[in-house]
Amino acid sequence: MTDEPSKIGEAISLSKRTMRIVKENIIFAIFVKVLILVLSALGKSNMWQAVFADVGVSVIAILNALRVLKV
Repeated sequence: MTDEPSKIGEAISLSKRTMRIVKENIIFAIFVKVLILVLSALGKSNMWQAVFADVGVSVIAILNALRVLKV
């Protein structure tokens, strides 16, 4: 960052984009965790699938967050 006041608009748009990506990641992670929870309650999923789903959600969230770098 610099001390130029003209960069404030850019910082605000970047922060809005970042918050949108954060919300997408949270919603996706909760959806996958609830899906695995329901499947395990029905006996269709086991603990290893839950572990892989959790790690997979983490990797996808990290890759999704990298979109912020495309500025």
